[in-house]
Amino acid sequence: MKAKDILRDMKPYKPGKGIEEVKKEYGLERIVKLASNENPFGFSPKVKQELPELIANLEIYPDGYAAAVRRKVAEFINVNDNQLIFGNGSDEVVQIICRTFLEPGANTIMAAPTFPQYRHNALIEGAEVREVPLVDGHHDLDEMLRQIDAQTRVLWICTPNNPTGVHIESEKLKAVMDACPDHVLVVLDEAYYEYLETDDYFDSLAALDNYANLIVLRTFSKAYGLAGLRIGYGVGHPDVIRMLEPSREPFNTTTVSQAAAILALDDQQFLQTSLEENKKNKKALMKFCDENGLSYYDSQANFLLIHLPISGDEMFQHLLAKGFIVRSGEALGLPNTIRLTIGRSEDMAVIQEEMKQKLVSGVK
Repeated sequence: MKAKDILRDMKPYKPGKGIEEVKKEYGLERIVKLASNENPFGFSPKVKQELPELIANLEIYPDGYAAAVRRKVAEFINVNDNQLIFGNGSDEVVQIICRTFLEPGANTIMAAPTFPQYRHNALIEGAEVREVPLVDGHHDLDEMLRQIDAQTRVLWICTPNNPTGVHIESEKLKAVMDACPDHVLVVLDEAYYEYLETDDYFDSLAALDNYANLIVLRTFSKAYGLAGLRIGYGVGHPDVIRMLEPSREPFNTTTVSQAAAILALDDQQFLQTSLEENKKNKKALMKFCDENGLSYYDSQANFLLIHLPISGDEMFQHLLAKGFIVRSGEALGLPNTIRLTIGRSEDMAVIQEEMKQKLVSGVK
């Protein structure tokens, strides 16, 4: 058997350590996972209440067109049904885009570092990947535009960016769309859209009326707390969606995930409560960093990338032994940093004290 040559040099996505694994390894009773930007406040109680009903008829395939959640999302964000494509998380929509548009001889452009699945899926399709380094945590949009040529198919923009958390101002994104040639699909990944706290936001959905080469990605995995059910979506021009649909697996989102997404949209009170807690606890973490001489990027997401006087791996190991799973920046291409998901206030108070003790006694 012979697989694609590119796969010999690639590694599968490596998630952070699992909770049970850490408990066993360190002999701990309680683990707080703050590594994957999940919602620490859970998910809508409406979903939990309706769950027994949601798991009825599991012997039947789900609606491959996701008609009910399609109607709900279309109404909620004020677009037409035929402007939506659903995926097993927005990750799968990334894969569908790569499968549709990328091939040997084509190239694609992205920031570095950013969400790694853009690069991963592009390489599998045999495309050339052109990575443009971030500047102080921000996309270098001018250089990304300069990298475009006749063979460029997809331009990836993640805002707020993962792993830095910074967003791109409205005028800058408008300038990109105005300058980008029509043959290039611009993917605006807004996985953390709900967490934005700025008025200087590019209205991506309104922009779809003016730019046929734009697709916007969103997810129920982050703010809505449905990461375990895996459902996300893309919003674009009907012609773009028609091109993508043949690359989508026929039953790629489950009956349970579709129904849960509808319930989650109906429970905006849960969403707002989560956002307020995230905002409050993130401000407290920023204050802690300021008081302890730690710099960070101005995050518009539910995490903070913190610069350290020691390696990210060293702080990661220290916190792991104390029962906290975070993400080391060494693995993200950002040395001497950790990416810390904003958690519950009581957990944030403990992890901040553990970080302080490490910084005072462990900088060696």
